[in-house]
Amino acid sequence: MPSVTVGTMTFAYTLERSALATRAKITMTPNEMVVVVPEASTDEAIEKMLHRKRRWIVETSQNMRDRTAAQHSVARFGNGAKIPYRGRMARLHLEPGDDTLIQVTFRNGFRIKVPQGLSEEARDRDVETALRLWLKRKVRDEAKMIAKKLSLSLGAQPSGVHIKELRHMWGSCGADRSVNLNWQLVFAPIAVLEYAVLHEMCHLIERNHGPAFWSLLRSQMPDYERRKAWLEGNEHLLGFTKLQGERKAS
Repeated sequence: MPSVTVGTMTFAYTLERSALATRAKITMTPNEMVVVVPEASTDEAIEKMLHRKRRWIVETSQNMRDRTAAQHSVARFGNGAKIPYRGRMARLHLEPGDDTLIQVTFRNGFRIKVPQGLSEEARDRDVETALRLWLKRKVRDEAKMIAKKLSLSLGAQPSGVHIKELRHMWGSCGADRSVNLNWQLVFAPIAVLEYAVLHEMCHLIERNHGPAFWSLLRSQMPDYERRKAWLEGNEHLLGFTKLQGERKAS
């Protein structure tokens, strides 16, 4: 894997050559750095571009570390633990269940019925899995209802609404007129999900982000800038991570 060195720090990255790219672009997440360049780019040109961007790389990497540290972490998915949901923190309420499968509902917090006889480790793992599945189904159902409602005023209907694990974006509108959304939008307020759905649906009419696109979006959602700003300012808080066991000194 190629890398770039800035001072005493080395950043490994994935290089992608694209026939559609007209200029080099760097994308950085907490877990990786991706450099997309036009197919004809030479190694020398790529090296010069990375040299010009070295300050941005260092600052963005630090920003990513700060955001990762700020993300909510869960030590155990037990009774009383909290996870983000719809812009707020929601408490988990575990109780014994008679079914062989974990059942999740939401009423003033997550109500989780857990089969009896599970070990603490198995319970922890299975509750997390059930929660993620419930959250993905929830945001899928809500997004479909929102899209159905918006299609009436927008005059355009997507061919489908899909919830996916998107790496670098909150949504996309496919050439087949399908709307794809990042499942982690379930952690944002419902107003932000509405904005994300409408944003992608507006691409059914205006395929780029030109003035006509933003004018169309504003006509359908006059306060979209407030919702957009919330997403941009809080995106690093949307989700939760499982704390790993710490090594203790003997």
